[in-house]
Amino acid sequence: MLHQTKGIIIRTVKYGETSLIVSAFTELFGTQQYIVNGIRSSKKSHDISAAHLQIGNILEMTVYHNDRETLQRIKECKQAVHYDGIFVDVTKNTVMLFMVEVLQKCLKEPDPHPELFYFIEDILKGLDQSNSFQTANLPLFFMLHLSHFFGFRMMDNFDEVRNILDLREGKFVENMPIHQQVITYPYSAYVSQFLKALQFNDLDQIKLNRQMRFDLINYCIDYYGLHIQPFGIMKTLPIIRTILE
Repeated sequence: MLHQTKGIIIRTVKYGETSLIVSAFTELFGTQQYIVNGIRSSKKSHDISAAHLQIGNILEMTVYHNDRETLQRIKECKQAVHYDGIFVDVTKNTVMLFMVEVLQKCLKEPDPHPELFYFIEDILKGLDQSNSFQTANLPLFFMLHLSHFFGFRMMDNFDEVRNILDLREGKFVENMPIHQQVITYPYSAYVSQFLKALQFNDLDQIKLNRQMRFDLINYCIDYYGLHIQPFGIMKTLPIIRTILE
């Protein structure tokens, strides 16, 4: 059956001589795999272009969907959002690729999750229009709020006494736990600020130097590794470190 759905491109893999297998996180069906034949050929047989299938693109898609098939097909698509900055600004493009890689590692099942879709859509739109402070802080904002959709959101109970963030429990505690998987002050205070941030303008108020920002990204990756298994190595981490410097 044919369906209309929005989709965010999260991965493309070459298939055969001229085709692609495209992973898209869709509004209606969650993560789906689509085979697009002939897309890499000089002889175009359909209206779908390689430009449509860039990672991070948000598309309006008309798709064939069959629950019994692992590979679906796209009948036609067009861009739902026309970016101004993501594909031309190196920093924004790197941040987008980092966030998409985190998302890939978290999406284990092809279940519909429209609230998560709208969150990702808003994040990408915001990134496209963000200023330099917001762009630099966005990976942390994204990771700390994305975890809510996968059932392990951190509790923001930070205060002067409970200022140690227990990564196993996902909450701030008063005393150092036996294990060493924690974030201590002042880093824990910054985590609390990110948890309180609700919109892009709030990110302007969180002042971090480059090393603190990268240390916090590493802490967040450790946190995800405790709750999403296997999480594995972040391939975009060295790139984002270089770009954010």
